[in-house]
Amino acid sequence: MIKRNLICFRTIDKKNPWTLETYKSIGGYKVIEKIIKNKISPQQIINEIKTSCLRGRGGAGFPTGIKWSFIPKSTAGQKYVICNSDEGEPGTCKDRDIMRYNPHQLIEGMMIAGYVMGATIGYNYIRREFYEPSYRMEEAVRIARENKLLGNNLFNSDFCFDLFNVYGSGAYICGEETALMESLEGKKGQPRFKPPFPANFGLYGKPSNINNTETYASVPVILEKGGEWFLKQGKPNNGGFKLFSISGHVKNPGNFEIPLGTPFKELLRLAGGMRDNRKLKCVIPGGSSMPILPADIMMKTDMDYDSIKNAGSMLGSGAVIVMDDSTCIVNVMLRIAEFYMDESCGQCTPCREGTGWMTRIIHNISHGKGKESDIELLENIAENIAGRTICALGDAAAWPVQGFIRHYREEILYNIRHKKSKVN
Repeated sequence: MIKRNLICFRTIDKKNPWTLETYKSIGGYKVIEKIIKNKISPQQIINEIKTSCLRGRGGAGFPTGIKWSFIPKSTAGQKYVICNSDEGEPGTCKDRDIMRYNPHQLIEGMMIAGYVMGATIGYNYIRREFYEPSYRMEEAVRIARENKLLGNNLFNSDFCFDLFNVYGSGAYICGEETALMESLEGKKGQPRFKPPFPANFGLYGKPSNINNTETYASVPVILEKGGEWFLKQGKPNNGGFKLFSISGHVKNPGNFEIPLGTPFKELLRLAGGMRDNRKLKCVIPGGSSMPILPADIMMKTDMDYDSIKNAGSMLGSGAVIVMDDSTCIVNVMLRIAEFYMDESCGQCTPCREGTGWMTRIIHNISHGKGKESDIELLENIAENIAGRTICALGDAAAWPVQGFIRHYREEILYNIRHKKSKVN
């Protein structure tokens, strides 16, 4: 259930919000029509996106306007617009709801990207388990085609753009942009070496742009209301609103769309506060791959890219996992380690071997077989994984372990010395 409806869910309070009629009733497809009819230059659009300070909503937070400017506009031949709707980061459940409730805004955002980049084809890569979102996207694409909003000579112009939904099979690694492209090409989903970067050598070797679902869905509103307006909704270098998926030990888990820079304590209040009136212990602020932060730090931190970074973690996908004082840190660390061990594609030795090694050590600690020297060994393994792999999955496996040890070394030591959890 959506709790707020500012940008990506402007249609949510209306009946059947996913329909073309509902989207048109709030000005849907008017932005792309205006762009085409007024022949607004791609550079003007990029400049507006840069002004907005829209940062990628998938995890890395890279400035969207800068990313769009990387595509070589003068290069002849096909280019591709790709949407990453795989949403495999544990704790994240926002993109599937954009596709469920507002699919046409995503389509329009991808159309605008196609216009800017000179691309005539778009692919929306969806995790196959998303049954209802997949159905809604297929219907939305079909209806858009029937109404001549996708296809050739759109709005009686020479602009052509068509969109296809493609389904992945639930591999976490395919959330990495180059592994996603490999999967689109029908190959095993494994990350590519970079450079070359997708902007020059992407899908089928052609210039390609990949953004997250929420990123594309934000673009029509930015161009409708202006980049300056969007920027002011957030804070400098952190423009606009952001969807946060809050889960864990809260009374009212769900998706909340709030201005970037909103204090964490306000987001916690929106989620109903702590379940069973227990005490907040810690929070993973951006999905399971991000370092954990204790309650005393989080309660003084704002929800934006720079504030979370300064606090010692990352905003990531916006998946906020809240844990109360009944949580065993060692158990959480083990569960996360097991996930990244299972999801490693095995291409890089540090990741392939290191994730399994860390998992076995943490398993021993959890089951009363750990040694005090294991903590130093875990730190050493994590340090030798992070930054030494083709893609960021190595970082995703190492950072949580480093965060747990940084903030909860004493609790881990208690588990080792007493052969049981400090929390019963």
